[in-house]
Amino acid sequence: MLSTFSSVTPFLKFNPKRVTIDNFVFKLHYRWTFIILIVATILVCSRQYIGEHIKCISDTIPAHVVNTYCFFTPTFTLVRHLNNSALASGAIFQPGIGPYETQEEPIKRHAYYQWVPFVLFGQALFFYIPHALWKSWEGGRIKALVFGLRMVGLSKYLKEKSLQIGKLNIPSSEETEIRVKDIRRAMVDRMRLNQSWGAHLVFAEILNLANLILQIYWTNLFLGGSFLSLGPKVWHERWNNEMDALDVVFPKVTKCHFHKYGPSGSLQMHDTLCVMALNIINEKIYTILWFWYLFIFAATVSGLIWRVFTLFFYKSTTFTRYCLYWAKPGRLDDKEVSLVVRKCNFSNWMFLFFLRKNLSEFLFNKVIAHLASEFPDEQRENTFNAAIDPTNMQTMRIDEVDKPLMSKPSGSKID
Repeated sequence: MLSTFSSVTPFLKFNPKRVTIDNFVFKLHYRWTFIILIVATILVCSRQYIGEHIKCISDTIPAHVVNTYCFFTPTFTLVRHLNNSALASGAIFQPGIGPYETQEEPIKRHAYYQWVPFVLFGQALFFYIPHALWKSWEGGRIKALVFGLRMVGLSKYLKEKSLQIGKLNIPSSEETEIRVKDIRRAMVDRMRLNQSWGAHLVFAEILNLANLILQIYWTNLFLGGSFLSLGPKVWHERWNNEMDALDVVFPKVTKCHFHKYGPSGSLQMHDTLCVMALNIINEKIYTILWFWYLFIFAATVSGLIWRVFTLFFYKSTTFTRYCLYWAKPGRLDDKEVSLVVRKCNFSNWMFLFFLRKNLSEFLFNKVIAHLASEFPDEQRENTFNAAIDPTNMQTMRIDEVDKPLMSKPSGSKID
């Protein structure tokens, strides 16, 4: 079993060197939903848990022939026999299975099971596309600035040489100072030149929501319009002994007609009964997906509402302080943060937020201090300019200037 799912283990490993360029909601799409769909694809394709995907009963046709034929062509159930009263009375032993009296009798065809692994794998790729686009747009800018800056709290004990412990590199204090200056220079240049970084991130987040809605619509279309109402029906009907939505959408027993020519050349129809073992897995997969899609839909909408909130309030120092603390706890100087945020647009603010997620408190405080030194306090500058403004200086009268010089000290005699 472990070897079967070994293909998804790289996505589950914790990598301390991984640089964060997105948020938790984004990871729900390209990591967790991707993993769930890949695992579902492996389960559907694997035979060691459920055996043969389909087994049909026929007296005159070889089993492997009828099994292959009925798997590649749609099987069906009879709409007339999809009722609880007949099932409860014993008139039928499975929902949708009973005598097929006329060719005009309404039937419900089931052809989706042939395409389930392909659809699940395709949907997994679709959930990964927004992340791949964002990664391409981001261009590794955050990683280029913060990679290798781990455990910088120990840098004060390393003056000139870095320390290598296995794959972990602890930079020296001199190297740390150089990297901080590089981050400051990159941040200042970004404020002047590149303004699309944050816009690309927001677009990728909107793309996540659009893709989720598309996949829900496509799954509902794929299951014949039964997916949207699947969750509530399962929740209310699954725990009783009657026929439920899963028995209708994912029947365990279906009918299949196999035609062949008889000895005299006349066409013969063989009515076979097929056990759909694969639907035991399919019903679990799509029930889980219904609740999972509901969860990530709510999380994605909440994430976009939060993004709109940040778009309107990112200039607030208090709001920024709480956001940076949420990104990674630690103390920050409010005055320095205020000086930096005042010069940031939304794209720069987002870049600063992800720098905080990837840097320690010690290092980020250094970055903020260096950035604040680039932007003088406007209030102090305005006060100083007002003080030296010649239009505000009062001109002293000449007689007031000369008056102390012409006055005589008290008690002096006049010659």
